[in-house]
Amino acid sequence: MLTKLYPENPNPRQIEDIVQILKNGGVIIYPTDTVYGVGCDIYNRKAIERIAKLKGLNPEKANFSFICKDLSHLSEYARQVSNSTFKLMKRNLPGAFTFILNAGNKVPKLLETKKKTVGIRIPDNPIAMAIVAYFGNPILSTSVRMDDDMVEYSTDPELIHERYEEWVDMVVDGGHGGYRVSTIVDCTGDEPEIIRQGSGILEF
Repeated sequence: MLTKLYPENPNPRQIEDIVQILKNGGVIIYPTDTVYGVGCDIYNRKAIERIAKLKGLNPEKANFSFICKDLSHLSEYARQVSNSTFKLMKRNLPGAFTFILNAGNKVPKLLETKKKTVGIRIPDNPIAMAIVAYFGNPILSTSVRMDDDMVEYSTDPELIHERYEEWVDMVVDGGHGGYRVSTIVDCTGDEPEIIRQGSGILEF
């Protein structure tokens, strides 16, 4: 299923339909401020396993991230967040960043890495934010992009739908997506460390 949404003013009824798919254990592809993402409810194991299979990943070893609506519930999904890390995140979010933090007690065990960390995203995209806000808790996210993809197959929603319609329950067309991934910032050490430079330029 392909549904068109306009970023300037996402239709609440359509957002409600998307959220219902997530609540029913579905998998969606949706726009972010970088590349299109594949997402589901972070608490639905079967949906997570579907995404892992789509990407050819072991769900217990994959580095998925969470899309959050803001930093208000950060303490639930991350622990030991210092004041300096919080200020760094607040300065750069919403934006094209994934912040790696120590996992909190609300992170499902399936999604913890061996280091017990979690990636937090707050993308600067009104459609993604509307979905998460209405849903009420974070959604799991991973890039739709494959290593061998032509750019069109990760940026053009119609081509994405053509390729993945049998794998997912809905593709949300929010216009052409970007082709550069997020910048990953590891905040689990004494100082923040950029471990992947993507489209986000970090402001310290």
